[in-house]
Amino acid sequence: MPPSLATLLWFVLTLVLFRFDPARDRRASPALWIPTAWIFFTASRLPAQWLGASVGSAGQALEEGNPLDRLIFSGLIVLSIAVLMSRSFNWNRFFTRNFALIALIAFALTSALWSDFPLVSAKRWFRDLGNYLVIFVVLSDRRPFDAVAIVLRRLGYLLVPLSILLIKYYPGLGKTFSFWTGAAEFIGAATSKNMLGVLCLVTGSFFFWDTLGRWPDRKEKQTKKILMIDGAFIWMTLWLLNLSNSATSTVCLTIGCVVMLVAHTKFSRRHPGFLKFMVPTAFCIYLILAFGFDVNGSLAGAVGRDPTLTGRSDIWKAVLSTHTNPIVGAGYESFWLGDRLTYIWSSKAGHVNEAHNGYLELYLSLGLVGEFLLFTVLISSYRTICRKLSSLKLASLAMALWTVLLFYNMTESALFKGQLLWVIFILVAITVSAQTPIEREDPPAKKPVVNNFSSRVREGVAA
Repeated sequence: MPPSLATLLWFVLTLVLFRFDPARDRRASPALWIPTAWIFFTASRLPAQWLGASVGSAGQALEEGNPLDRLIFSGLIVLSIAVLMSRSFNWNRFFTRNFALIALIAFALTSALWSDFPLVSAKRWFRDLGNYLVIFVVLSDRRPFDAVAIVLRRLGYLLVPLSILLIKYYPGLGKTFSFWTGAAEFIGAATSKNMLGVLCLVTGSFFFWDTLGRWPDRKEKQTKKILMIDGAFIWMTLWLLNLSNSATSTVCLTIGCVVMLVAHTKFSRRHPGFLKFMVPTAFCIYLILAFGFDVNGSLAGAVGRDPTLTGRSDIWKAVLSTHTNPIVGAGYESFWLGDRLTYIWSSKAGHVNEAHNGYLELYLSLGLVGEFLLFTVLISSYRTICRKLSSLKLASLAMALWTVLLFYNMTESALFKGQLLWVIFILVAITVSAQTPIEREDPPAKKPVVNNFSSRVREGVAA
């Protein structure tokens, strides 16, 4: 099939899917397209990258960014603020319930004061602030739980088929070559095979969670149609995940699905403490095995992969040898700039721009203070999720994402700085944390009041 015909077919089928989607919510607010657009670019490529724009050298691109990106993201931020003002968003209540997250965000802005590139650090902070503003647009919706599902479903509908289209018909956009081996890698609509893996991790988790939630009603005609679409997207997601060859995302998707399965079992509902105990215990056991017995390297070697986790050991040694401030770090998103970047690129680590470990990445930027604030956010969110696990359907997805976030960041970087997995986790976790979310459903039809005495007389006559 010619690429032009394939593109036309993809475009038409996407429009048909959005128009006749059995899971379509006709009451959805048009404002939900703002977070959909923002997270679309977060999950795939920046607007300038889609249009093939450039700002010169790689180092210049890292420091300056692109005017087109700033224009589009600034526009989405302005629209988000306008929506929040029109809805009279309760900022005080949000700050009170999410104090740890606010403290982490505020400390990141403060870190620009001691950064070697204070202007770059501040600009990136304001850009990433948009992640939280679009989350607030979802949170302020009349039906926030449904709004989360709508945004995640739209992202799956847009990005999964688009990735398949690019891989099969536009290899110049859907494939790249490994810096380490020179072998071809599939990236789809993302910018790397690992980012394609994260995209599959997020979409796969959502469609699996949605399938579990609808399964008890699978005999209903409408539900059958939705389950068929969910199943098709799960299959496409697994196909893409296999092509991406992202071991971390594959393992984490498996872990997340297991957590959701356990959360939906009768045993877990009767014994809610089991899952609450199992998740942190499993992670602690993993830490002991990983650092005490080098289980990561052993497993990688056993399956034919590089025991150094594709150069990650060299990266970790290189970044730690720069000796940043251990207390407050180098400043928000300031580590991979200037002389430090030149030094790392000249080492065995090669041309990298992340530490491939989320906790180490945060330490380099915000030091031990940032690590403390991060774990405060994780602990407080975990406690909230556990409280809502037996009463809110969305809590099982939040628990899975919380677990995945812990494991994923051991070998990849997806913490805090606007990464897709972090944005989706915060989106779900903050929505779950709302103690009394207002789901303004249509009121049920009133049943006619029947006089008890008259009904008994009629029953007696009939007898």
